[in-house]
Formats: sequence, structure tokens, C-alpha cells
Amino acid sequence: MRLRRHPVTSAATNGPHSEAGPAAPTDPGRLTRRSLLVNSAGLAVVPMLAEATASAPVPAGNVSTPSTPAPPPRPLTLAGGRGHGVGDPRGSDIAVTTKRSTQARFGLMFPQLEPFAPDDDLLVALARQVIDPRPPLDDVSMSNDGFDNPYIPAGYTYLGQFIDHDMTRDPTPLPQQRVDPHALLNFDTPFFDLGSVYGRGPTSDPQLYDPDYPGMLRLGRSQGGPVDLPRAADGTAYIGDPRNDENLIIAQLQIAFIRLHNQFVAAGNGFAAAQRLTRWHYQWVIVHDFLPHILGSGVVEQMLRSGPHGTIAVDNRFYHPDDSRRPMMPIEYSVAAYRFGHSMIRAEYEMHESTTLPVFGPDGGDLRGSRPLPGNAWADWNYFYEIPDVEAPDDRNMTRTIDTQLSLPLSNLPPTVVAHIDGAILSLAERNLLRGKRLGLPAGQDVARAMGIPPIPNQRLGLADPRWGGRAPLWFYVLKEAELGGGCQLGPVGGRIVAEVILGLLARDRNSYFNAERPWSPASTPFSMGDLLVMAGAV
Repeated sequence: MRLRRHPVTSAATNGPHSEAGPAAPTDPGRLTRRSLLVNSAGLAVVPMLAEATASAPVPAGNVSTPSTPAPPPRPLTLAGGRGHGVGDPRGSDIAVTTKRSTQARFGLMFPQLEPFAPDDDLLVALARQVIDPRPPLDDVSMSNDGFDNPYIPAGYTYLGQFIDHDMTRDPTPLPQQRVDPHALLNFDTPFFDLGSVYGRGPTSDPQLYDPDYPGMLRLGRSQGGPVDLPRAADGTAYIGDPRNDENLIIAQLQIAFIRLHNQFVAAGNGFAAAQRLTRWHYQWVIVHDFLPHILGSGVVEQMLRSGPHGTIAVDNRFYHPDDSRRPMMPIEYSVAAYRFGHSMIRAEYEMHESTTLPVFGPDGGDLRGSRPLPGNAWADWNYFYEIPDVEAPDDRNMTRTIDTQLSLPLSNLPPTVVAHIDGAILSLAERNLLRGKRLGLPAGQDVARAMGIPPIPNQRLGLADPRWGGRAPLWFYVLKEAELGGGCQLGPVGGRIVAEVILGLLARDRNSYFNAERPWSPASTPFSMGDLLVMAGAV
């Protein structure tokens, strides 16, 4: 793997009790199945590496200490489920509660298509078939099951989760939610504005901001452990979206974005300028790093156009929200296509050298969040992303392939994700399939035809039961389409839906870098998530 060399800035401190962990030592002579897999993949795909931009170190005062009492918390009211991909966001039932052509917080990308409603027993049986029975590994380097995706480091799974939470965050006060349960009138935009980081701003959500350093966001540290989110005495995080504390990987991504903002403030920018720069670097990573990893760079390049006055336009063929100022989110995207990430989740992750933790474990020694960050769970980001200037470990976590096999822990979601009450469905696959039916999704083949893409017949999808009627659930179709293409990226139906919505939203956001008064890009390009982490001082 080819790496570029850059000087490491003073912002990147080492050690588990600093704001990042040390990079793992690498033995260049050691060859493993993983290193051979990744290196052979590099012959076919050029790794997406990027230049780093140095920034000033953040003053130590942005980490809460006993001498800096935390301001009293204010409630941040949020709707939706308890965890990613588990609850139904308010308004996602619009296709079954109103006309299929209605658009509000959610809507249909293809309202002319009829809903697909196969028998529940078919969906439940299919859910059982899509679970990989292998238990979590004790060490990621032992992975040899053929499900590792050599093109996508595992950090992109959680960047995708972070992006989803940013889009679906619902800060509408509870009284308005009760009056408008289907989100026809009161709802926030799905724009990429980092609401989980900034909340409602310094005035409305002061608990997110550092009282000792104006313009900076708060960080915390518990009992001399790693830098953490600021927390109340009971472990609850002061955070703009509680879902970004549901596992210890996404919680540390949240910390990285907080630190990036603080770096911009420390470099002399005012709050508004630092906020804009943080958002634009994040949006750039979505367009130029996340989407190319998931879809391939060609899909993104084909959709981008030069707009008026130097702006960026998007060739949206299927995503046409009625209101560009408050565009709807298609349920074909949120309930099916974007849930491709569920198949990418590993059963375990190596957090740093010689420390591997399961996603869910019986004894609590796992990656479940909503608690202070344990000392052994800090993330060495070199195990999750390609980091400029740092040699890759030979056992970097890679995503699982995008296919119809979900890792075993997702078949039995813990109480921190789903309440274990009578009748609760604990299998994520079963929840996804039944939800797609309940919310009125069209079939995968029908969507393909509407997009002008030859549909894949059920025989190739592995759905032999004639009761399917020659059609397949859209979520399953998207995963199988990717699987039949090799499992390394989304296929033409799933990929186009994801690209249409994400790029379309950026084009409609007047405050995105797509619509900047002058063309904008990071100071040094190409620019990837690894560069963002270096810039934030999180490596």
C-alpha cells in the first residue's frame, strides 16, 4: 500500500490518556492473510489517500476538569428509535398514513409504485437466512471467512452511521411531535449541518460548549482515562444527539468532530467561521471519500455538474423533493438502500494494538456506549481508516462485504438497543424486512424498472418460493445486488438511490460548500477522513 509522508503536527499527541492513542508499531516483514488480501486489492483499486492540513493545537482547557464545573444540562428532545436502524423516525410512515404522493419530513422517491406486501412468514424465514452464524473473533487478524471487504476500512461503517444520524436528527419539541405525529408540518431539514455536534447553538444548549474557552465545544475525561464526551454524574453524555453515544466507536467519532471545530477556533477563527469550516470539511469527506468508497468514484463524478456562479449542481433523475428548502427524505433510501451498512458491521473490532472487543458481549466488556469511555476502548484510528503519515497495521479492521449475510450479534440485539419486552423483535434483519412492508416500500425489481435498470430475477436472488410473486423486498434486493457484483460496493439500484439523496441534499442546502459564494475546497487535496482526523489532532 502506497503512503504519502507528511510531518505530524503537535496537535497529534500520543498515548491513551492524551486526546488520541499511539499508532501501532508495524513489522514490515510480517505477512498475514489480511496483509496479502489488502495488498492484492491495491493492484485493482488505487487507495484513496489524501494530504493532511496542519492546525494549531487546542488548549488543554477544552477538556473538562474538576476546576471547571459543568453547566447544568438542558434536555435535548429527540424522536425516533433507541438505536441506529432500530426505531421508526417520526414521519417515516407517511406512505401508509397519507397518499403515496405526499411529501413532508419523509416521502417516496417512486410514489407511482405499489407497496410490496409479502407474507410475514416469508420475511421472518428470510431474516433467519441472512445471519452469519460465526461468533466474534478474539483477534481481527484471525479473520479468514472471506467476508472482509479489502477496499473499505471499517471506520466507514461508523462514518455512515454518523451521517445517518445527522440526516435523521429530530429536534422538534415533544409537544409539537404529539400534535404532528406524522411530521407533516414540524420537522428539521436532513441537511449535513452537524446538529449532533452543535445542538441548537451556544445559547440554547450551553452544556455542549466550554465556558472557559469561548467558541469551543466541551470535552470531558473521567478518572484520568481517555478524552471522552462531557458527561453527567450518571454517565449520560451532553450531546446534540444521544444516538451518537450508542456505541464507543461512534462516540469517539463525535469527539473527533468536536476537536476539529476546536482546532479551527484555536487557529483564530470565530465560532461561526469554525462551524462553517467544520461542516464543509465534513461534507467534502462525504462527497470525495465516503461515497467513492461505497459507490465508486465514477458514480459521483458522473452526477456532479457545474452550476451557476461557480456552484456545484447535481444530476438528480429520481430524487425530486417538492420543497428544496425543506426537502423530504425518501423512505426507499432511509428504510432500505441506506441500511446497506448493517451488512458491513463486524462482530468485533481491534480498537488498538492487541485489544479486540466484540460489538455486544455478555459480560459488558464490549463496545456498547452510553457510559464513560473505558480505558481499554480508545480507538487508534489507524485501525479504522487510512491515515496519512502512518504505516497501516496488518490487521486493520475492514468492513464486511456488502451482501446478504449479517454478523451474528445483530441477530440478538441487546436491551441497550431494543427494549426486551414481550413480543420484541431482536433480530435486526427481521426488523428491517418487516418494517419495509409496514411502511409501504415498493419491491426491488419495481424500483429497478422505474430507474431504467434491468431487474434481477428472484431465481438469481435465491428466492425460490413462488409466494414471493417474482419480487423481492427492496432492502434485501439492494444487498443481494451488491453481493452479486462482488460485495465490495453498492450495485446500480442501491448506489444510485444513495448518491441521489446525499448529493441532492447537498445541492439544495444553501449553506453547503456546493453553494459557497466562491468555489471551496480544503487547503490541501485530495482530502479524506484520515486527513480530517489528523487535522483534528485525533491521531
